[in-house]
Amino acid sequence: MAARVNKKRSFLFVSKVLGKHIPVNPYTSLLSGAALAILLYKELVPQSGQQMDKLIREAVRGLLDSNYAKEAYEKLMDERLSFAFPEPIKFVGFAETATALGHSMYRLFDDGATYIHTTREDIPGLRPIIRFEEEHSHAVDHRCYALNEDAFAGDGPIVLVDDEITTGKTTLNIIRDIQEHFPRKQYVIASLLDWRTDSDEQAFADLEAELGIRITPLSLLKGKIEIQGAPILDHTEYAGQTGNAEHAATSTVEINKDFSVVDHCFEKDASAFERVSHSSLSTDGYANTTHYLKYTGRFGLQSADNSALDAEITRTAERLNQLRSGQRTLIMGTGEFMYIPMRIAAELGPDVYYQSTTRSPVYPHREEEYGVACGVTYPSPEDSTVRNFIYNVEPGQYDEIFVLLERESDPERMKPMLDALSGLGCDKVHVVYFNSLTKQESKGARI
Repeated sequence: MAARVNKKRSFLFVSKVLGKHIPVNPYTSLLSGAALAILLYKELVPQSGQQMDKLIREAVRGLLDSNYAKEAYEKLMDERLSFAFPEPIKFVGFAETATALGHSMYRLFDDGATYIHTTREDIPGLRPIIRFEEEHSHAVDHRCYALNEDAFAGDGPIVLVDDEITTGKTTLNIIRDIQEHFPRKQYVIASLLDWRTDSDEQAFADLEAELGIRITPLSLLKGKIEIQGAPILDHTEYAGQTGNAEHAATSTVEINKDFSVVDHCFEKDASAFERVSHSSLSTDGYANTTHYLKYTGRFGLQSADNSALDAEITRTAERLNQLRSGQRTLIMGTGEFMYIPMRIAAELGPDVYYQSTTRSPVYPHREEEYGVACGVTYPSPEDSTVRNFIYNVEPGQYDEIFVLLERESDPERMKPMLDALSGLGCDKVHVVYFNSLTKQESKGARI
């Protein structure tokens, strides 16, 4: 557990499998999505029950023992599950925390599936096919941009994937929006954790009756929670925004004065990654014209796209391995860009950990069983009105860190992030862009 700096919700469950706030074995995180996929298959294909129960036991073993996570994940992937339904099962991951979770759940199926994740980004050149609010969040607006405008068409089931369901209000919001534009009879909500109260569950039953639909919940852990205490309202309370006062007072590890940032652009090396030529517009007026990657999930993808994406992930991992010089390596995704970095981390071998930057403001505090011991914060390169955070990276914990960014931003907007990385106490940080600014935009001021 940790304390959110958020007046709407005062707490955060710090997942040991998600790969967001704490470093994880990347196979552990991939396995969590795969485990949800097995639960889904058992639900939709009841005759598979005995086989799926065996795979669930494998998944649980891998989730509890990180040394077994890779073997368990590969066993689940070897099943090559497919749906024999008239139309694809549609998966939707919630930004930003569940973008990789939803993708890894979808990815377990060899065919008969599509995936898209919601985004907090504004892409003026595209019209969102759905839009809804996450009521408890500090960043409430979600959009879905699909290159295929029929992405939600049909009457087959839609699977909504989130890392945690506390009240379920976000899920109800998106179901209402989808049902208004793309009506159907069946929804599945899949999450790592389900903490809904009896009254919350009744709200789902009421919506089922109102809309004439069926909503099936799936989770790896279900229980009840009770919250006490007042929320923390100001993240500047912790010292220097590089950790808390205790950390500043008790840390005995000095940050290496010879810290260096090595800049890499994989745009040419990874040219087979297909791209989408749309710009984003931030709330502070910054228009980033750097292209997006096509198959991150933000614009939708289908089972037929998987083999090409897998091949590029493998090739990029081989390229990164040539750059490695240390034994203890952290691969860091950024914001919604989680799944591809996670998959790359999984293919880099042992002693590689994965986590991502996050928008979630959490109060760092050093105490046993508290989930966030230290952190750094900086304005997002994409939008200076949004703060990003890196948690639980201690000085000397890694020999090197690879920070993977889908797109480069203006050098001046990148500087706060690089300053934050320099405070993590690691000798070398590799900043890897998959798409870079044009020469005119960067004006030669590369990092």
